[in-house]
Amino acid sequence: MIALGLRLSLAGGREATARLALIVAGVAVGVAVLLTTLSLFNAFQAANERTCWECTRGTAPSGWVLDPTATGALWNYREDYYAGRAIKRLDAAALGARAPVIPGLSRMPAPGQYYVSPALARLLDSVPREQLADRFPGSRAGTIGRAALSGPDALTIVLGRTPEQVAALLGTRQVDTTAAEPAVDDNADIYQFGFAIAAVGLLVPLVVLVNSATRLAAARREARFAAIRLVGGTSRQVNLFAAVDSALGALTGTAAGIGLFLLVRPAVTGIPITGSRFFPDTVAPAGWQYAAVLAGVPLLAGASALWSLRRVRISPLGALRKGAPRPPRAWRVIPLLAGLALFAGPVFRTEDRKPDTVSATAALALIMIGLILAGPWLTMLAARLAARLTRGAAMLLAARRLAADPKAAFRSVSGLVLAVFIGTAIAGIVPAVLDGQRAVAGGTLSGVLRAPLGPLGGNGLSPQAGADLLARLRAYPGVGVLPVYAAKEEENRVIRPDRPPPPRAVVECANLARFPALGQCPQGAQAVAGQFDRVVWADNPLTIDKLIPLAGPGSQAVSATGLNLSAVLVTMADPAALERIRTLLATQSAGPPMTFDEVAQVRATLYTQAENVALAMVALTLLAGGCSLVVAVGGGLMERRQPFTLLRLSGTPGRTLGAVVLLESALPLVLAAVVAAGAGFGVAAPFIDAMGMKGASLAMPGPVYFASVGGGLAASLLVILTALPLLRHMTAPDNARFE
Repeated sequence: MIALGLRLSLAGGREATARLALIVAGVAVGVAVLLTTLSLFNAFQAANERTCWECTRGTAPSGWVLDPTATGALWNYREDYYAGRAIKRLDAAALGARAPVIPGLSRMPAPGQYYVSPALARLLDSVPREQLADRFPGSRAGTIGRAALSGPDALTIVLGRTPEQVAALLGTRQVDTTAAEPAVDDNADIYQFGFAIAAVGLLVPLVVLVNSATRLAAARREARFAAIRLVGGTSRQVNLFAAVDSALGALTGTAAGIGLFLLVRPAVTGIPITGSRFFPDTVAPAGWQYAAVLAGVPLLAGASALWSLRRVRISPLGALRKGAPRPPRAWRVIPLLAGLALFAGPVFRTEDRKPDTVSATAALALIMIGLILAGPWLTMLAARLAARLTRGAAMLLAARRLAADPKAAFRSVSGLVLAVFIGTAIAGIVPAVLDGQRAVAGGTLSGVLRAPLGPLGGNGLSPQAGADLLARLRAYPGVGVLPVYAAKEEENRVIRPDRPPPPRAVVECANLARFPALGQCPQGAQAVAGQFDRVVWADNPLTIDKLIPLAGPGSQAVSATGLNLSAVLVTMADPAALERIRTLLATQSAGPPMTFDEVAQVRATLYTQAENVALAMVALTLLAGGCSLVVAVGGGLMERRQPFTLLRLSGTPGRTLGAVVLLESALPLVLAAVVAAGAGFGVAAPFIDAMGMKGASLAMPGPVYFASVGGGLAASLLVILTALPLLRHMTAPDNARFE
């Protein structure tokens, strides 16, 4: 029976060959998309599970005298920035022969030497020394191995210093061993959420694609298998024939998909999902994942084939006893409306306006289920409306067929619905958040460089050291400086729950006038106290926007005489001076000197990367969904060869039949995209409103969205046109012969 099933599949004429080729092509694309997704997730996991030597904490030596008998090493780890890119910097000094060594190095650098990552070495060689290299005293001794790096684009430097030099740095710690555990990265949850959302949207189209590919020409096969039943074939034999037929195409398609993935894998390794590339050897599926795909796809195909022959198993005449399917009912739209109402209502009706996780999850699940359920009903309504309004033969034929079986019509595009919904929701939220961040203080603080000169709430530089630093900064042409002084102890009153926190910073009114977004001093005041230190340390621009203005008519007037300098805000007329000023401040700053635009860019990069993860998966989903649509169109042509040929013989022009095929595919596709996009904006709008951002509202998605979603939909319609030559060939008068 297996040999006979193979013979029926391989020696069934040109139609069987074409059907097998379509099955192989459809399954191959689906498998390649699935393996691409798995490989990117594996690479992300490998980078996330890397040993985090940067997490080494040790003990803080604050205020102690160096002990000549101490062992281990002194470490000072912090981040620096160049042109918006983070640089991981470790200043280390050995305290004995057993000093710890980070992964990727055989030994730590001696005083006056440093090791750099390959990417930072290239950057140091390409920019002027006063903009970057002057921050790192010493000579280059070599490069850091990949064990210490998150990827080939990582910027990392390890500097060898003397114990006295490292001990003088703020935040220095004594360590005996390096951390051996992966990092606890809060941002990892965002990326994993992006992969999870994309996986939800990817799974349905892949299942639909495999199902559509393996059910090609199902009606013709049902008739043939029913004939086998009539001449004595058993239900078990028919099942075996169907399983062999589908498994053969699916197994061949799976092998072809693995080969296709291996061909495109070099391009996949260059995708910067998290803002930088992964190491190429980590961008690959695991062995068990290859095995699961190789076994799971043929099993899914066989199950789909058996399900499509359920009428034949009941009775040999089951394939002929076909009645009109029941039309979908209006109740199908209720879950979609309920989900949108739940998301716009109770999800954000908490006291702090933060979303209720349980309600949000339930609302999103209802929306996703509702989109799939409502699709056939909406397709039927659209088809009936088109049939009433149209006067053309092509639209009338297409609309009548869609209205007769809207479930089958929508099935081929159901995989695209979740992809468009997820992509639209994410692409609607992220641009609004980015606009809200860029709108901080109306954009007037974007180019302002901020540099904390001591820990939050600390004293910073002494008055003399602060005056020297301010003189050096003001020596640059076109530079304006706002010194932020640490408030005196008597002004740091005890915090009471019924009062706002006391001011910990003081600014001079003459300098504050350069920064009107931060507020204005009361009339006659020479200096005022306020929460200016919070603006310097805040890492979220939306937080900054809620803090300002920091000075006003009710601000406390104080004296700035004899106060320590805790931070500076610097404006410059020449943007080219930014890196030189940053290099000057790097030796004094307690944190990385960054412009407010760079602070926003750090979060914008995070959000954009998470958006790109989801949209990349959406693009792959649309590719799989488009292939599913093309396969469904090809299968429909095979099943309706006889009626199309008879229409052609009766005088119907070939272009009319081509228009019928195109409209039958385009109407459900466009309708599904519009409904899903509307649901996506319906989710994004209340989410943005709940964030309460100044000057931010629901924004148009960015070009990545239109390139992935719009381009994918357009490509699907264009690929459908490739099936029209097959239609003309199948319906030619010379081929008007039927079984």
